Amino acid sequence: MPHLCIHSTNCTTIPPSPQIMFPRAIITPTARLLLRQPHLHLPLRTSPPPLPILPSILARSFSTTLLRKHGHTTPPKPGEELYVTFIDKSSNPHKFAVSAGENLLDIAQEHDLDMEGACGGSAACSTCHVIVADDAMYDRIPEPEDDENDMLDLAFGLTETSRLGCQVKMSKEIDGLVVKLPSMTRNLQSSDFSKKE
Repeated sequence: MPHLCIHSTNCTTIPPSPQIMFPRAIITPTARLLLRQPHLHLPLRTSPPPLPILPSILARSFSTTLLRKHGHTTPPKPGEELYVTFIDKSSNPHKFAVSAGENLLDIAQEHDLDMEGACGGSAACSTCHVIVADDAMYDRIPEPEDDENDMLDLAFGLTETSRLGCQVKMSKEIDGLVVKLPSMTRNLQSSDFSKKE
């Protein structure tokens, strides 16, 4: 076997074989065979061969989401329905029967209304901003906490009856609530203002 000289410049160099370049443990027998062929041209396959379609595959559903879609709401029990109406950006009303304790963000997302909720409902952004249509109904909603007020200050189109949808939970006191979705939202989060280290 020829001697490979690593440290001397006077030695004749021999190109290393595939076994020297790659440890034996990671080279499969097929790979070893391919490495020894100097000009091996393999035909390229442009698409995989078709698989037989089985009836059981056709019967399966390919959906990866739950039937409930986006929101996390539960349907109201018969006789316990509360009603909320969203007026979208095109002034179209959308009335829904909901359960007590559900927040407006989850209700809107459950019904595919255009309400982002970038922070996931933690009162750390203003993308679920809603405007309560009736002053009397606004007064029945519990007062906003400091975190909500801070985020409302960043909301586009702030009004006297603005709230964050994630913080307004449905109850018997606000049954029949009507809220308007603003024409646009501003996606600023509280983390945008924290100190960068």
